[in-house]
Amino acid sequence: MNLFLRPSCSGSVPLWRHLYKTKGRQVYHAQLSPSRTFSSSSPFFSNTKPNMEVELTAPNGKKWTQPLGLFINNEFVKSTNEQKLASINPTTEEEICSVYAATAEDVDTAVSAARKAFKHESWKSLSGTERGALMLKLADLVAQNADILATIECLDNGKPYQTALTENVPEVINVLRYYAGYADKNFGQVIDVGPAKFAYTVKEPLGVCGQIIPWNYPLDMAAWKLGPALCCGNTVVLKLAEQTPLSMLYVAKLIKEAGFPPGVINIINGHGREAGSALVQHPQVDKIAFTGSTATGKEIMKMASLTMKNITLETGGKSPLIVFEDADLELAATWSHIGIMSNQGQICTATSRILVHEKIYDEFVNKFKAKVQEVSVVGDPFQESTFHGPQVSKAQYERVLGYIKAGKEEGATVILGGEPAPQNGKGFYVAPTVFTNVKPTMKIFKEEIFGPCVAITSFKSEEEALTLANDSMYGLGAALFTKDLTRAHRVAREIEAGMVWVNSSNDSDFRIPFGGVKQSGIGRELGEAGLAPYCNVKSIHVNMAA
Repeated sequence: MNLFLRPSCSGSVPLWRHLYKTKGRQVYHAQLSPSRTFSSSSPFFSNTKPNMEVELTAPNGKKWTQPLGLFINNEFVKSTNEQKLASINPTTEEEICSVYAATAEDVDTAVSAARKAFKHESWKSLSGTERGALMLKLADLVAQNADILATIECLDNGKPYQTALTENVPEVINVLRYYAGYADKNFGQVIDVGPAKFAYTVKEPLGVCGQIIPWNYPLDMAAWKLGPALCCGNTVVLKLAEQTPLSMLYVAKLIKEAGFPPGVINIINGHGREAGSALVQHPQVDKIAFTGSTATGKEIMKMASLTMKNITLETGGKSPLIVFEDADLELAATWSHIGIMSNQGQICTATSRILVHEKIYDEFVNKFKAKVQEVSVVGDPFQESTFHGPQVSKAQYERVLGYIKAGKEEGATVILGGEPAPQNGKGFYVAPTVFTNVKPTMKIFKEEIFGPCVAITSFKSEEEALTLANDSMYGLGAALFTKDLTRAHRVAREIEAGMVWVNSSNDSDFRIPFGGVKQSGIGRELGEAGLAPYCNVKSIHVNMAA
């Protein structure tokens, strides 16, 4: 069965075809659009024509028409071999629906569409002001569809509905509007080299940008990449994470409604090894932007090097959070919780290593544990009281539990959590987990877990704290807590990270550059700095004596 199942209402519903399946004490049915047919592995549909969309209803009662195809040239199309991948609801472990998965041939079609659009007057001849207007229209449509997009994100990703509605969807709107404002303000310059020469620069778009986004923030990450790319006049092939394709497929409908010319934005589903690899290696792709694991980022660098592509990589992290002896411990406990437990710990910048001065170690640990117990309510992500939903997939669930097991085996102490937390016997839930008595050599201290699991250790001096903080192959984010601003500035400069939060954690802003050092990536996203990776600076020399 490859539709999202919902409790059946009494009586029949005209025009709809029903499928029934017993789930405990409830009977569920799925709805199909009356104007379309549906293809499924179910024997009930074995001889029907493939369907391009499906009507879904979420537990909160929201209904919408979900696209299932590849979005190429402003149309949803099947993959060439009609292969699909299933989207799983991590709360119930049931299939929501299946979407078409791109082949290398489909990637070539999408890239060709983007290349054609890049050269076509309908996009190429637009002024920056006109491009900005299209982006503003898209932002408005996202705002108008906020409840549906938040619902899809909650269903497909497992994050709480309220978080998706109040944080993730607004981030998309803000990023699009921010870069829409820059679209007619990304200037070159005139350079005075004397009267014999008139020299100036212009900023030109790169061309076709291949963008690959992760599953932890499907909407946000898409906006972070689309915003600056479109602002600078590029065209895009956006490859979605196979675990969470649904929300951006819905946004694709809004892209067409906003009036973007065909081929400017193409959105494909697919497996990384097939569709992602084909996109990175395609000779007609001028740039690759990727957010995901460091291991995958390294592979992308290798593949992109064959055609010398411009690349931006935002990869893994194992961010430290330092609590000095003069810190406001209530503030530190509050932000430390946000820094690791938000989004089920599935954050690249998660401050998953907490370093606490030995004088306040016990007091901080008690306050932090109490804060986790108070705030991290585990439950149905559609319930307003829920802070902590399931991990995105079974694979991620098992990965986190594997690290928890390793932490126990290496001798760390679990003072909270450390086990599965199924709801009604289902779901990829892992209890918020706090480790103490952690040694710097342990896997849970050194490796990225990407889950609700934090390792707390102590230090004696500022020098030791910096040594522990910097003893990592990663350098994405870091946080520190102190009332001494002189120390704060000094330590912030010494920490090897692309971003440092002082007396907070993970409160990023779309107007401020985001990115890491060491093996946490290359380049920056967001802010004015996010424009540089999406344009070329051309120098023009005019001989005034000619």
